[in-house]
Amino acid sequence: NCATQDEIDYYWEKLTAGGDPKAQQCGWLKDRYGLSWQVTPSFMDSLFKDAQSPSAQRAMEAMLKMKKIDIVALRRAHDGTG
Repeated sequence: NCATQDEIDYYWEKLTAGGDPKAQQCGWLKDRYGLSWQVTPSFMDSLFKDAQSPSAQRAMEAMLKMKKIDIVALRRAHDGTG
Protein backbone atom coordinates (compact mmCIF):
# COMPACT_ATOMS: atom_id res chain seq x y z
CA ASN A 1 0.00 0.00 0.00
CA CYS A 2 1.29 3.40 -1.01
CA ALA A 3 0.74 6.76 0.67
CA THR A 4 1.14 8.99 -2.41
CA GLN A 5 0.83 8.97 -6.19
CA ASP A 6 4.60 9.40 -6.40
CA GLU A 7 5.03 6.17 -4.44
CA ILE A 8 2.55 4.35 -6.70
CA ASP A 9 4.39 5.67 -9.76
CA TYR A 10 7.76 4.58 -8.35
CA TYR A 11 6.73 1.00 -7.58
CA TRP A 12 4.73 0.71 -10.79
CA GLU A 13 7.74 1.76 -12.87
CA LYS A 14 10.13 -0.59 -11.06
CA LEU A 15 7.82 -3.61 -10.98
CA THR A 16 6.52 -3.37 -14.55
CA ALA A 17 10.01 -3.16 -16.07
CA GLY A 18 10.31 -6.33 -18.15
CA GLY A 19 6.90 -7.53 -16.99
CA ASP A 20 3.76 -8.51 -18.90
CA PRO A 21 1.81 -5.40 -20.04
CA LYS A 22 -1.27 -7.55 -20.71
CA ALA A 23 -1.48 -8.36 -16.98
CA GLN A 24 -1.89 -4.71 -15.97
CA GLN A 25 -5.40 -4.00 -14.69
CA CYS A 26 -6.90 -2.33 -11.59
CA GLY A 27 -3.48 -1.72 -10.07
CA TRP A 28 -2.40 -5.32 -10.72
CA LEU A 29 0.77 -6.13 -12.66
CA LYS A 30 3.16 -8.99 -13.33
CA ASP A 31 6.86 -8.39 -12.86
CA ARG A 32 9.64 -9.82 -15.02
CA TYR A 33 9.63 -13.01 -12.95
CA GLY A 34 5.90 -13.59 -13.44
CA LEU A 35 4.97 -12.59 -9.88
CA SER A 36 1.73 -10.64 -9.49
CA TRP A 37 1.55 -7.44 -7.46
CA GLN A 38 -1.19 -4.94 -6.73
CA VAL A 39 0.07 -1.39 -6.23
CA THR A 40 -2.68 0.57 -4.47
CA PRO A 41 -3.14 3.61 -2.26
CA SER A 42 -3.31 2.87 1.46
CA PHE A 43 -6.81 4.38 1.73
CA MET A 44 -8.34 2.29 -1.07
CA ASP A 45 -10.21 -0.16 1.19
CA SER A 46 -12.07 2.74 2.78
CA LEU A 47 -13.48 3.73 -0.62
CA PHE A 48 -15.23 0.38 -0.92
CA LYS A 49 -16.29 -0.02 2.72
CA ASP A 50 -19.99 0.27 1.84
CA ALA A 51 -19.95 -1.67 -1.43
CA GLN A 52 -23.56 -0.83 -2.26
CA SER A 53 -23.17 2.94 -1.93
CA PRO A 54 -23.17 5.07 -5.09
CA SER A 55 -19.75 6.47 -4.13
CA ALA A 56 -18.20 3.00 -3.87
CA GLN A 57 -19.79 1.97 -7.15
CA ARG A 58 -18.41 5.06 -8.90
CA ALA A 59 -14.94 4.38 -7.48
CA MET A 60 -15.13 0.74 -8.60
CA GLU A 61 -16.18 1.73 -12.12
CA ALA A 62 -13.26 4.16 -12.31
CA MET A 63 -10.77 1.61 -10.97
CA LEU A 64 -11.91 -1.03 -13.48
CA LYS A 65 -10.86 1.33 -16.31
CA MET A 66 -7.37 1.87 -14.85
CA LYS A 67 -4.16 -0.03 -15.29
CA LYS A 68 -2.07 1.93 -12.79
CA ILE A 69 -4.15 3.48 -10.01
CA ASP A 70 -4.62 7.24 -10.32
CA ILE A 71 -5.36 8.56 -6.82
CA VAL A 72 -6.89 11.85 -7.97
CA ALA A 73 -9.20 10.18 -10.50
CA LEU A 74 -10.22 7.53 -7.96
CA ARG A 75 -11.08 10.12 -5.29
CA ARG A 76 -12.96 12.27 -7.81
CA ALA A 77 -15.02 9.28 -8.92
CA HIS A 78 -15.76 8.36 -5.30
CA ASP A 79 -16.74 11.93 -4.44
CA GLY A 80 -18.76 12.35 -7.63
CA THR A 81 -16.68 15.31 -8.79
CA GLY A 82 -15.00 13.87 -11.83
